[in-house]
Amino acid sequence: MLGFYDYTMLLTYMSLLSAGLGIFTSLSGHGHPYIGTFFLLFCGLCDAFDGKVARTKKDRTEEQCKFGIQIDSLSDLVAFGVLPACIGLSMLWKVSVFSSVPKMHTGNALDFIAPVLCFMVMMLYVLAAMIRLAYFNVQEEIRQKEEGGVRKYYQGLPVTSASLIFPLVMLLQFLTPKDLTLAYFGVMVIVGFLFLYKFKVKKPGLKGLLGLVLIGAIEFAIMIICKFVWNH
Repeated sequence: MLGFYDYTMLLTYMSLLSAGLGIFTSLSGHGHPYIGTFFLLFCGLCDAFDGKVARTKKDRTEEQCKFGIQIDSLSDLVAFGVLPACIGLSMLWKVSVFSSVPKMHTGNALDFIAPVLCFMVMMLYVLAAMIRLAYFNVQEEIRQKEEGGVRKYYQGLPVTSASLIFPLVMLLQFLTPKDLTLAYFGVMVIVGFLFLYKFKVKKPGLKGLLGLVLIGAIEFAIMIICKFVWNH
């Protein structure tokens, strides 16, 4: 069979499967953005540790290493590019006070302008995520040839950050009666820009990763309470 199937690839495969489930769930029926966000959080958890797990295997071939880099980026594009966009689309269906498709006959300008702008933002956000991931792959290949070892800094905002940023917006949506659909897309514009903006971000060590996981766990717990305990 083509590909590699040892334990070093498991978290990446799980992240992609979670992203796929999140996309299908978000867009099913009249939209389930809240549930889709749980899958996004799980994708972030998988991505936080896939690199560390992969590096525990000391006898990886060059082919395995390069394969791991490629599938990680492809998985990240779906998980942190496509899935957040689909959650946003689901919000247009489920939560938004304006139409999810452009309408000119309602007398409300938002019914035409808002959905058009939102669809443009979704497409440009996914494009920004793809460009960033492709650029990272190129730079990582060059870096490994020149210096090797583990990367200490990222250029631009890592796409994995989407797994903490968008759940926070969704959490605020369910804690306030106001419609935050446009705010969600506004955040998407900012995050997409930061994906491509050239600035240094220090790569978190183990303590930093655990701190980020803790933040995700807190978001997850509050969302569970809001949804199933308070039935918000």
